Amino acid sequence: MSKSNKLTTFILVFMVLGIIMGALVHQFASVENAREYADTIALFTDIFLRLIKMVIAPLVFTTLTVGIMNMGDTSAIGALGGKAFIWFISSSVVSILLGLAVVSIMQPGAGLNLQIPAQAVDTGLAASGMSFKTFIAHTFPTSIVDAMGHNEILQIVVFSLFFGIAGASLGEKFNKPLADGLNVVSHIMLKVTGYVMYMAPIAIFAAVSSVIANEGLGILKSYASFIGGYYLAIVLCCILMIAFCYLVLKSATFRLLSLLKEPVLLAFTTSSSEAAYPKTLEQLRRFGCPNNIASFVLPLGYSFNLVGSMIYCSFAAMFIAQAYNIMLTGSEIAMLMLTLMLASKGIAGVPRSALVVLAATIPSFNIPVAGILLLMGIDHVLDMGRSGINVLGNGIATAMLSRPDAEQVAEAQLQGNH
Repeated sequence: MSKSNKLTTFILVFMVLGIIMGALVHQFASVENAREYADTIALFTDIFLRLIKMVIAPLVFTTLTVGIMNMGDTSAIGALGGKAFIWFISSSVVSILLGLAVVSIMQPGAGLNLQIPAQAVDTGLAASGMSFKTFIAHTFPTSIVDAMGHNEILQIVVFSLFFGIAGASLGEKFNKPLADGLNVVSHIMLKVTGYVMYMAPIAIFAAVSSVIANEGLGILKSYASFIGGYYLAIVLCCILMIAFCYLVLKSATFRLLSLLKEPVLLAFTTSSSEAAYPKTLEQLRRFGCPNNIASFVLPLGYSFNLVGSMIYCSFAAMFIAQAYNIMLTGSEIAMLMLTLMLASKGIAGVPRSALVVLAATIPSFNIPVAGILLLMGIDHVLDMGRSGINVLGNGIATAMLSRPDAEQVAEAQLQGNH
């Protein structure tokens, strides 16, 4: 059994143990003792989230910068980047609206009737919420050190874009040594991520037992509804992406899906789209994507084209609001979805980092960040689908942006078979 499969097994086992432990505490302990247990055990979940935050900033900076610098020609970066961002924005809007539609129709959080915690979490944001003007101004960093220190994902992405484009303009003499060095750093951070993931079973145990100790086993019914609705949205999004891909690539779509099957399965079973990155790149090259296009679009997509993460963010944010009986107006929902869509850029496929983006976003809309504890226990199950569709979405985007070359290769191979 591989290390990733062992970790998955441990997480599932600790999830079951967390359910059992939480149920025992809820059943036999007093209300005060159950709450004290939940508050204490949740410390492990908090540590895990902090460790994940520790990894995100250097990983986003190095992977995105290296992808841009490897393009070399700044004019090529602009042309290809423009096409990529049109696709990324379009897929982002569709996926986040799809998640919103399914969660609004199914209402998986309705009926939980949870009480908003008396002690609010200090997020440093205005209680009235973040305006669009404030959000746009906040996107641009005044200091990359400060942005990394406070884990401001969007600010790091913006700096990485400037840094990568400037580095690419210097030519190979200066570009290559720096790109190679940053590439080494990115691999080190991926290794660190692997170490952090060893704590995932304990964090899952703590999250599950904490929630059930307070709320009881009845909450699992809403979990089943949440998971079912979320995967319904994932399947619908996959169908839409494949249908659009067929309109562009025609019959070559089936060969692309066959090649992407292995990396998608790898991402699904390991709950990490980063783990599938090398295999995805290899399969896209086999499909006919040029190296310079694939090496730029794919890592850029890992920061900007995470359709699964955006379905998750919209679905999870509304689920928590429903659980606490928080009624949002149409304009508030629109602003929440826009904020989540922009803030999700830079997640970079790190396992469970979507929770970090969610935790940083929902307090400004007066949605309790404590509601994320409802999701920690099932996040591994959700992360499997999230990672799988992220890899599929990025593979399709890269292939479509390489369309002329991919079609020529497909035709050549077809003629060769005859």
